[in-house]
Amino acid sequence: MLLVLAFAALFLLPAPWSYVTVAVAAVIEVGEVYLWIRFLGRYRVTTGAEGLVGERAEVVEDCAPVGRVRVRGELWQARCAVPAVAGQRMRVAAVDGLTLEVEPENGKGPL
Repeated sequence: MLLVLAFAALFLLPAPWSYVTVAVAAVIEVGEVYLWIRFLGRYRVTTGAEGLVGERAEVVEDCAPVGRVRVRGELWQARCAVPAVAGQRMRVAAVDGLTLEVEPENGKGPL
């Protein structure tokens, strides 16, 4: 927005002031972009397959060793090292293609 006003000033202000206004506006815009990049760089990306690791999953179909789980409202094919029954809470340990590898949420076997 500031850069647009600076370009308008380029045509409305006398010669030396118009160039100064555009230069100052450009420096402010570059500084603003730099600050936004630093600010947003602090947040971890939580999309895609990498974002599923560590999420809670609820077993929908018994998993011994293959079954189905619900993660964030979506059904996924799952593989369990420890057998799990429907309704049990699990945690996503890894993603292998379209199959989630899950483990008990408390780190132990069935409840």
